Amino acid sequence: MGSRIDAFFEDAAKATVLVVGDVMLDAYLWGHVDRISPEAPVPVVQVNERSARLGGAANVGLNLRALGATPIVVSSIGADPTGETLAECFLDAGLDSVGLVRSKARRTTVKTRVISGHQHVVRVDEEMTDDLSTNDEDALLERVAQVIEYRRPAAVVLEDYNKGVLTARTIRGIIEAAKAAGIPIAVDPKTKNFLTYRGVDLFKPNLKELREGLKVDVQASDLPSIRAAAEALERELGNKATMVTLSEHGVYMHAQGGEHVIKAHRRKIADVSGAGDTVIAIAAIALAQGLDPRAIAELANLAGGLVCEEIGVVPIDKVRFALEAERLNLLK
Repeated sequence: MGSRIDAFFEDAAKATVLVVGDVMLDAYLWGHVDRISPEAPVPVVQVNERSARLGGAANVGLNLRALGATPIVVSSIGADPTGETLAECFLDAGLDSVGLVRSKARRTTVKTRVISGHQHVVRVDEEMTDDLSTNDEDALLERVAQVIEYRRPAAVVLEDYNKGVLTARTIRGIIEAAKAAGIPIAVDPKTKNFLTYRGVDLFKPNLKELREGLKVDVQASDLPSIRAAAEALERELGNKATMVTLSEHGVYMHAQGGEHVIKAHRRKIADVSGAGDTVIAIAAIALAQGLDPRAIAELANLAGGLVCEEIGVVPIDKVRFALEAERLNLLK
């Protein structure tokens, strides 16, 4: 590995990163299809394996851990059997479960994917998307304050999946607490509270979220429209940097009055699930290290593409990422 890549991972290993947002259990039924149901024109999947993985904000934590950092994931989950399974998955994955706040008023989110061979057949969601109650907001903000005080994170990630954990009140409270402690904040937004994340350091929507959040027509191939949207966003939110993921078109970064367009690397795409989690994890570590906007965008673009070559939601492979970053000479 090159010395700059070595330094990146050495600094990552020293960093604690606070991740706040919606966690979920990604359940999988693996099997094969060899007939159509006589009851309806749908495939019959013969299941031969079940598995469960951590998803949502928890997958950001997995990516951070894969990179050598110490993640603390704070979220509100149900006081239900699925919540217990999710907490067990945290421990099995080597993640601290101290940030999981149980609520009798909530239901733990489960997304069950049925896979036949390499084909995604159907997904079944069991979830509750109402905003947290005031009591649950209080409990979440208290846990965030405790992590900031006692664990001194190097960065904060707000990972929004529109499941109700990041409400207008919790968003404002977390940003206020992080700013008071001098901690940089990276946001992976959804449209519901898109314009609530004021004053953050890095705001990372994808193209669809940018369109819906600002209610503008933005095309991946139209650089002026993306630039105008990023500038409008920064005027509204006062964020320091905007990084727009453009799928097969790469990444657009706007910061400090300049812009960078990072082209996507050629990949054999198998599954885009969880790629945004990987992107924000890499970006948060780079942000904590004070890397320049172009370096943040290049590293995040590389990592997001690599995980898309894997089936299902999986964290980044540190060794492969490091070798590719070195080969491409990303940290010059």
